[in-house]
This record gives sequence, C-alpha cells and structure tokens, in this order.
Amino acid sequence: MQTALSIIIFDENRIRASIIEEGLREAGHDQVVVLNDIVGLARQIELIRPDVIVIDIETPNRDMLEHLFQLTRSVRKPIAMFVDSSDTSSIEAAVEAGVSAYVVDGLKKERVKPILDMAVSRFKAFSRLQQELADARSALEERKIIERAKGILMKSRKLSEDEAYGLLRQTAMNEKKKLADIAQSIVMAAAILGS
Repeated sequence: MQTALSIIIFDENRIRASIIEEGLREAGHDQVVVLNDIVGLARQIELIRPDVIVIDIETPNRDMLEHLFQLTRSVRKPIAMFVDSSDTSSIEAAVEAGVSAYVVDGLKKERVKPILDMAVSRFKAFSRLQQELADARSALEERKIIERAKGILMKSRKLSEDEAYGLLRQTAMNEKKKLADIAQSIVMAAAILGS
C-alpha cells in the first residue's frame, strides 16, 4: 500500500489548478495545497514541506521559468511540470534544474496520477544515482588519503607498502576508528611537521 503524499500545486490559473487537484483527489491524494501566486512560493514550500510539487504554467515566459527553475534547483523534491508549449532550451533547462517530469500539452486530470507516479519514481532513481556517485567519490578520496598516508609511513619509518598498510589498519582497530580517519590524521600531521 502506498503512503499518502503531501502535494503542492502551483498554478496562477485557478481553473487549471482545480483540474490537477481533482485528478489527484480522485487518485486518493487528499493532502493537496493549491498555490496561485509565485510570490512567496519558496516560503510556502518550506513551511508545508510537500512530498511532491506540481507546477502548471499555461503560457510560460522566460522570467517565470527561470524563477521556477531556480526554485526547483534548491528544493530536493520530485517536481512535475505541465506546460502548454515549450522549446528545446526550456526542456533542457527543466531537466538541468531537476524537474522530474516535464509534460508539454498534457493537462488532463486522468493523466495527473501516472505522471506524478513517474515523477516520484524518476526522482528516487536520480537521488539514488546521486548518492551512489557521492559514495564513490568519497571512497576514492579515502583511497587517495590512505595511499598518501602509506607513502608517508613508508618514507618516515622505512616500511614496505604492506607493512605501512598493516600499521594503518592495526592503529585503526586499536583506536576503533575508520582507516581513512587514521590516514587523514597522518597526512595532516605530516603537513604540519613539513615531512
């Protein structure tokens, strides 16, 4: 069973907003807030803390799109955006800004739920990829620090690579710390001592 989502709909056109709201309520989403004014939108999102944001723009102009794209870059939530017309640069800007679903000429209430589901799924997949990338970068940085610390130990203590690694590992176990933390301490100490 899926948990109920808290959803914000932003649309300056109240009639179009009611179409989206009706589609979401028919799909079982009852925590829906409709906002019609772009002024203060970021503050409302911060206060409400929705699970998903739906943005509908009948005829988007460059300034409004840029304002919304700045907002979507800072909000770490799934975002579905409906527009009546678009161009390649707007689509690219939307993707770059983190919009999970960008739908051109697709505002029909029966399409709202599947599009929302897709936006949430794409957001989760993208978030997983971002986390995997961050983890890989962190592991790479840790490996670099460990290699540097091994080099420092090999040079200062005249140890082989295996002996230097063994010393790092043993120290980490004795102090109940991560190997990378011990390596970082050695690198920092060497920098201070100028070795």
